[in-house]
Amino acid sequence: MLTKTRWPFPRILAHRGSGTLAPENTLVGIRLAASFGFAGVEVDAQAAACGTPFLLHDDTLDRTTDGRGTASARTMEQLRTLDAGAWFGNEFAGERIPTLEAACALCRSLGQWMNVEIKVAAGDDPERTGALVAGMVARLWSGASPAPLLSSFSGDALAGALEHAPAVPRALLVDSLEGDWMEPVRRLGCAAVHVPHGALGAAGVEAIRARGVAVAAWTVNDPGRALTLFEWGVDAVVTDELREIRPDFLSIHGIAP
Repeated sequence: MLTKTRWPFPRILAHRGSGTLAPENTLVGIRLAASFGFAGVEVDAQAAACGTPFLLHDDTLDRTTDGRGTASARTMEQLRTLDAGAWFGNEFAGERIPTLEAACALCRSLGQWMNVEIKVAAGDDPERTGALVAGMVARLWSGASPAPLLSSFSGDALAGALEHAPAVPRALLVDSLEGDWMEPVRRLGCAAVHVPHGALGAAGVEAIRARGVAVAAWTVNDPGRALTLFEWGVDAVVTDELREIRPDFLSIHGIAP
């Protein structure tokens, strides 16, 4: 049965800004997602040594830049010298690690919503990271409706976000629905729980929604699986396959927006 969502945000999100079409967590990727019609992107943010939030998924620079070592140990001045595009393709050479501020400004100019996942590198203070990311989002998106969503695996990071930007909605990321996931959701005032799609079934989706909490599934790259998840009542999916699970996916399949 198709159910109407209570999720006030875009229901199909481009994973790490652009899925598999451009280097992840970059401004060029966000622009590309917008050109495909995506109204929402999911990005990852952490804090540099100087306190500036920037976009990067991994603890280290090795996979997605020409740098090496722990990213959060560098200042933003050091990070912006690195190439964050050449690893993906020569046409993206010279793309830089963006600050969260630059990504927010771009999304606002494009009319594009953001889910910002707060990443906490090993050894970093999660509450500080959560506070820095949330404070910047609150300032840069002041007056926006809907506001961005802040998500994290770290309850401490979400606690920092709650303390410093209580008006910005939050979501808890979990690896599974085992254990008492509802306790931190309640304690942190989370609007949603984000679950890997393989850990979800119809009963699990129903149980989450019965508690008045929205549910988003990641990372969903098969259109048939996406359709099943939406039929179970999942509120949103995060996808790498921007050509397969397009912004018009819901209307094509007669799913209520």
